Amino acid sequence: MTQRAWRRPPGSPTLTQIARAADVPVPVVSKVLNGRSDVSASVRESVAEQLRLAGYTPAPVKASAPAALLDLVVSAVEGTWANVMLSGIEGAAAETGLDVVVVLAREGVPEERDWVQRLIDRGSRGAVLALVAPTAAEYRRLRAGGVQLVALDPHKPISGAIPTVGASHWTGGRQAAEHLIALGHGRFAVVAGTPRHQYSQARVDGFRSALIAHGLAGDTLEVGYGDWRRSGAAEAARALLDQPDRPTAIFACSDRMALGVFDAAVERGLRVPGDLSVVGFDDLPEARWLSPGLTTVRQPVREMAELAARTLLRLIDGEQLQVPRVELQTRLIERGSTCAHRVSTGAPGTDPGR
Repeated sequence: MTQRAWRRPPGSPTLTQIARAADVPVPVVSKVLNGRSDVSASVRESVAEQLRLAGYTPAPVKASAPAALLDLVVSAVEGTWANVMLSGIEGAAAETGLDVVVVLAREGVPEERDWVQRLIDRGSRGAVLALVAPTAAEYRRLRAGGVQLVALDPHKPISGAIPTVGASHWTGGRQAAEHLIALGHGRFAVVAGTPRHQYSQARVDGFRSALIAHGLAGDTLEVGYGDWRRSGAAEAARALLDQPDRPTAIFACSDRMALGVFDAAVERGLRVPGDLSVVGFDDLPEARWLSPGLTTVRQPVREMAELAARTLLRLIDGEQLQVPRVELQTRLIERGSTCAHRVSTGAPGTDPGR
């Protein structure tokens, strides 16, 4: 049976302070605050007394009070990136006894049924937006509805009032280029996601900056777009590899698109890495499943998701954030899909050294 929840007045002590006064863990206070039943009567009364002293007031009892939930708004749930991200969100939510609700932000839905209205109608206290960027009008509606927001890697600029958690995409792109340059490559290409997404462009810009720093032709870097799809990346890679002076190294701005680059290389009889070195971005499970294993830039997706969820819980708890955007560091993971460049005088797939 769900117990009565509590309302937190502005400026009152945080859950951490309440927990310290009641000598219980923070998750226990959260459960009492949200009307959860899985707390003993004696502990509930002890916490309730501290809530009353702090100025909290019992919320009206509803016929069917909703469970304590944390909303996750996503544009899609396919692929291993979404699985890793969801695992991080769920891990952070479980620490405070919350359940996660996944809300799809579908395009073309009337305002009265869109993801914003669904959050407001359900009385959501807060949501993590994963790769979703609310418009100015959507943000105003969410604020009016009392919904706290934290954005996980929004694909386009959003209101500076929304805290964001992301990765160092520009640095990651530069790390990929520095690795390939160190291997002696001189002809490069990039398969990017879409020019509309800021993290895609940041990865391309970081890659290009390393070429320029080394005196290479960064201003003429060939960039194809795969729209984050394996098939789209394969199509973009075919066009790049069919050029007379084809690249010897390709940076794919996601591991999924790196699979498409592999596909295009195999179709043309090119060996990875003997004829073509490939670097991905993400370090998802498929990077280790490939043969050879994919050299890639690790984006700490799970850690980013956990931090986004914990940041949202702090906002719901009334804390003021000092840093509006946090970027977690990327790092290159070297596997078998890259090697030192060798000048070939034979047909694709031959080894001039044998």
